[in-house]
Amino acid sequence: MHSKDSIDLDAILSELGQFGRYQVHIYCYILVPILFSSIYNGQYIFAASDLNYRCEVPQCESSPPEYETNGWGLWAFPESGGRCQRLRPIGSSCSSQDFHYNETESCDAWVYENDDSIVSEFDLACQNWKRTLVGTIHSVGLFAALPITAYISDTFGRRTAFILTAVSAGAMGLIRSFSPNYIFYLVFEFLDATLGSGVYSSGFILALEMVGLKRRVLGGNLISCTFALGSVTLAAIAWAIPHWRTLTRVLYAPSLLFIFYYFFLEESVRWLLSKGRKDEAAGIIFKAAEINKKKLKPESVRQLTEEPKEVPSIFKGAIPPRDQKKSITRKMFKSKIMVSRLCICSFWWITVTFIYYGLSINSVSLAGNRYVNYMLTSLVEIPGYCVSVLTLDRFGRKATIMTAFFICGSSLLSMPFISRATLQWLVTSLSMVGKLCISMAFSSIYIYTSELFPTEARHRLLGICSMFGRIGSIVAPQTPLLADYMESLPYLIFGVMAGASGLLMLLMPETVNLRLPDTVAQAESMVTRRTKRPPDIIVD
Repeated sequence: MHSKDSIDLDAILSELGQFGRYQVHIYCYILVPILFSSIYNGQYIFAASDLNYRCEVPQCESSPPEYETNGWGLWAFPESGGRCQRLRPIGSSCSSQDFHYNETESCDAWVYENDDSIVSEFDLACQNWKRTLVGTIHSVGLFAALPITAYISDTFGRRTAFILTAVSAGAMGLIRSFSPNYIFYLVFEFLDATLGSGVYSSGFILALEMVGLKRRVLGGNLISCTFALGSVTLAAIAWAIPHWRTLTRVLYAPSLLFIFYYFFLEESVRWLLSKGRKDEAAGIIFKAAEINKKKLKPESVRQLTEEPKEVPSIFKGAIPPRDQKKSITRKMFKSKIMVSRLCICSFWWITVTFIYYGLSINSVSLAGNRYVNYMLTSLVEIPGYCVSVLTLDRFGRKATIMTAFFICGSSLLSMPFISRATLQWLVTSLSMVGKLCISMAFSSIYIYTSELFPTEARHRLLGICSMFGRIGSIVAPQTPLLADYMESLPYLIFGVMAGASGLLMLLMPETVNLRLPDTVAQAESMVTRRTKRPPDIIVD
């Protein structure tokens, strides 16, 4: 129920049209920076990609290149290849007698296939950990961005956070393209993610807060699909412009233009109302009604135009007192059911982020064209998102997510038993199936986690799960190092974690057709309850 002075924004949005022309305009503006956000989220995979290189052999470098493998390379390098070790020279010429046949030494200089990656630019040969550290630093920046973006969004507005993060990403990326050394590159990789990755979350909120309740799933799915298309765009551009400095400048320069969004992108109506800026909110709503060719009811017009007796709030009483928050926290951690539920959900979030980013990063190491592999790995996310929307309500949360985890785990665990030499197409296909299913699980876990916790603490507990999920994205860039010991080891770990997550689903309650729990007691009772809650219980 809404008081006389409060504004029923959900009802007004229904009158405006769930997803009318005005909302389409808003989405057209917002989806472009989100697409660039996806590009920036994965650009390091190509900028810091591995290269073919070999040890430099000074006395032999004057010979034609083909002699590396067909001539002097046979006696200058050990059987394992000349990537990090070479046979110890015992003479100054390049004949077979001038190299020891079984004693090796570490290289101190290298010859690179090209200069497309920072590996050659900053001479990172045989220091694979430095290359993979770039992705980890980027993920740490994503973690740091969460509180910064949330503060800006809640204090200064969704639009401010959206535009500021979009432009900051462009500035940090352009500065990084002029990096004189590896440390400088790492610092601005971190700043890029910290200051710029909030584009997705702030844009997501800004977009959905102007869409009707019945179209939020569609709106969220459009944003997820756009993010996937951004990854495809990244691979296509990187294919056309492989050199990392030029690629970085081409990718990041357009983001500086998002500063002009300040003049035509409007603020979230919900945020304006929460701050008491009713006149501005009313102006946007009336403009939306005009564009959508809808007429608001007299009661809605009254709510928007009359001066309230108190500051209007669309979430009256939603913020509990400080002592009540402490009481709720104590209740949560005294409940064995809720603590175990929080632990299981946190493990799910670590799993989905670890596998999701791990498969994307390792896709460029699969046989075949690495750009095409990355495109395919990104495109399969789209049917994954669509399938989750179609199956969650029809077959239930548990069955849908458990199936996704098990299919993902089975496909990845089978990869080590397939010959990459003769059935590479099957290896690539299984990797794509794994990415499709983990994308499906990723989008579904967000909804399911929200339904498992009480309104009293839902946002905080969801934030804890998301925080733990960042562990997976931080560790994922290091998985290519495992392939140095066993080519299929990353996929074995992905498969085991997916299978374990699927089994843990058996310990959780089904939430389909259940209204959201408000209290800890109601959340605990979901274990045995299989019907809708009584309609007289207040829900959020």
